[in-house]
Amino acid sequence: MSQHPQPKYRIAIHYCTQCNWMLRAAWIAQEILHSFTDDLKEVALVPATGGLYEIWLDDTRLWSRVEDGGFPEAKVIKRRIRDHIDPARDLGHSDRPTASEQSKVE
Repeated sequence: MSQHPQPKYRIAIHYCTQCNWMLRAAWIAQEILHSFTDDLKEVALVPATGGLYEIWLDDTRLWSRVEDGGFPEAKVIKRRIRDHIDPARDLGHSDRPTASEQSKVE
C-alpha cells in the first residue's frame, strides 16, 4: 500500500452573495481543483457581501477584484497558484499568454 503525501494548501474564494457571484466562484474552484488536486487540502467557497471577490492561498491574497481589476481568467489564477506552490511546474496551455497579455507585448 503506497502512501501519498498529505496535501498542504488551502484555497479560499470569497465571493459576494449580493452580486450573485457564487457560480463564478464555484467555476474557478472547479478549475483550481482540476489543476492542483494533489496539492490542496481544501478549496473553500466563502460567502461575503459588499462586492467582495478575492482568492487566497493560505494567508496570501492571490486576487482581489478591486485591486486587480475585475475577475481573473482561469489560466491567470492557476499561474499565480503554481508560482507559489511549485514554480517549476508546467501548466501546459495555461502557461501561454492570454490575449490581453499578448497585446501588451506587441
